[in-house]
Amino acid sequence: MEKLLLKSIPYVVAFISSLVLTLVLVPLVRRLNIKLGMIDKPDARRINVVPIPRGGGLALIAGVLISYSVFVLVFEKVPLVAKDLSNHIFWKYAVLALAIGTIGFIDDCFGMKPKVKLLGQIIVASLTWWWADLGFHRLWPSIPLFLDCFVTVFWIVGAVNAFNLIDGLDGLASGLAFIATLGMAGALFLSQSPISALFYFAFAGGLLGFLRYNYNPASIFLGDCGSMFIGFTIAFLPLASQAEDSFLVSLGVPLLAMGVPVFDTFLAIVRRSLRHLIRRQDASETGNGEVMTADADHLHHRILRSVGLNQRKAAWILYLMAVFLVLFGLSGVVFQSRAAGLWLLGFLVAVAVIVKDMSRIEIFDFGRLLNTVARSDNPSSRRLKVRLTVPFYVIADVLLLIGVFFICAWALKINVGRIMLRVGLPIRVVSVFISLVFLKTYLTVWSRAMPSNYARLLLACIIGGVVGSAAIYYSPAYNYQIKAMTVMYPTLSFVALSLLRMSRGMMRDFFYNLDCSRLLKSGDVSRILVYGSGLRYRAFRRELVRTASKNDRIIVGLIDDDLLLKGQYIGRIKIYGSLSMLDEIVKKTNADAVVIACDLSSKRLKIVKDKIEARGLKVSRFYLNEKQLNFTASEVKE
Repeated sequence: MEKLLLKSIPYVVAFISSLVLTLVLVPLVRRLNIKLGMIDKPDARRINVVPIPRGGGLALIAGVLISYSVFVLVFEKVPLVAKDLSNHIFWKYAVLALAIGTIGFIDDCFGMKPKVKLLGQIIVASLTWWWADLGFHRLWPSIPLFLDCFVTVFWIVGAVNAFNLIDGLDGLASGLAFIATLGMAGALFLSQSPISALFYFAFAGGLLGFLRYNYNPASIFLGDCGSMFIGFTIAFLPLASQAEDSFLVSLGVPLLAMGVPVFDTFLAIVRRSLRHLIRRQDASETGNGEVMTADADHLHHRILRSVGLNQRKAAWILYLMAVFLVLFGLSGVVFQSRAAGLWLLGFLVAVAVIVKDMSRIEIFDFGRLLNTVARSDNPSSRRLKVRLTVPFYVIADVLLLIGVFFICAWALKINVGRIMLRVGLPIRVVSVFISLVFLKTYLTVWSRAMPSNYARLLLACIIGGVVGSAAIYYSPAYNYQIKAMTVMYPTLSFVALSLLRMSRGMMRDFFYNLDCSRLLKSGDVSRILVYGSGLRYRAFRRELVRTASKNDRIIVGLIDDDLLLKGQYIGRIKIYGSLSMLDEIVKKTNADAVVIACDLSSKRLKIVKDKIEARGLKVSRFYLNEKQLNFTASEVKE
């Protein structure tokens, strides 16, 4: 017990000294920054409702570096890093940390163009690799020099910007960094490298001291000065303490510990890139179109909106996410023999969370981009679309036919040897492909295809399959499953090729349903019932799908006088019953308008209209009629 207490003294001293000094310095820095005019005033994008001084990271930098510098000088040899690295690495870290903090402080004080700030970050990251001699070469000794430099710079700049972007709620960046630091320190203890965790404790003490003033309601903000210092330190420490052949400790746990900021940065890049492309295609879109432009759709903004603008709740949700990721990483260190299974499980959970979160905004924006390109009047965009459509189908068809061949071989337990790859595979694929060309399937507009077009596609697959089997029968690739392949290969080929051709409509419906889910959460949306569920309804719904990104109304139900259809669904839309049940249907769906999408006589139309308007609902009619065009003489002159 005594030995344990003696061993813990350096860690406790490092933590407490940094904590106390930061607690003392924050009020002093706050007064200084107020005098310098470094105040974040409320605006449309900021969350604070009162002016709050920024640049508080200056106190964090001073508290951590000063306390640990004294600690190193007093105890002489207290390594920041693994045993085989020089202790002078701490002084190099201190210089680089001051440099990144200075860049952030200048931005807080005077403002700095994003590209200039990014250049400064790259220079500091490059010096970390060259001057401090830190990179991934200790983890992967065989990594090429240029690749090591690139990956190291990317790692550091990415972490710096990740914490810079996530710093949008009171106490969020400092709290997440505190959790990440303890997680990385825990990984070092579990890997029997506790001495390398000393500085982690000093850094954690400074973060906790600053969090005392930064937690909601915050009296001071980190600013770029603090958030960039945090990101740099979180990225620097794993590089300094990494050991050979220890990927999980050196990179896995740190990456998971930074999971929330990294995920938020990834989403920001995807989202802003998509919106930049949308604005280039559609001049009516608002915004300046710059990829580096700030927005209010970061992860913390989304969670904040979902919890009723309660900053503490939003911060704690993100804290718990970070704790989960850290514990997951540490469990991988403990159960190393099962690490692969744990990481696979974590990957599946991460994919589910990412898709769920991205579906709200990023996937919706991707749909807007596809829709904008598809509907663009720009001749170059439309020419590009035409040029890419047919080659896309050709390349995709060939890849699908190859994939179907291997699926059939696997299902029928056929040994795919050299002869099958050199003779059997090409014959099968080429014979079907030639049939597709011969029967003119590539001249079909598949977005408007009819059953006869799919019948032609099936015929092409059958002819190609039979011709291919006949050719293989007289070739060296003959096998005894040729009859089964003659049936299975054309059948699966038709299914795969049909799904590919239906994918556009399926994607269009997917984005429309995504848009409906988004509109349902919005208060400013019209909920409409459609009277009639036949072909006119389908045409009306197609019009809504075509303009999905600009809709302000959604279909919540169908009305049809055919009683046999009651309770059934068309797509995701339920047929609630006949017009006589209008009151009950409106109560269930909370509808505020009705669109008539069926052929009615003038007399019946007036009765239906009066009945709908009597319930206080808006009523409109969707037309689908052929009209004779007759122009007057004056109209012809115009």
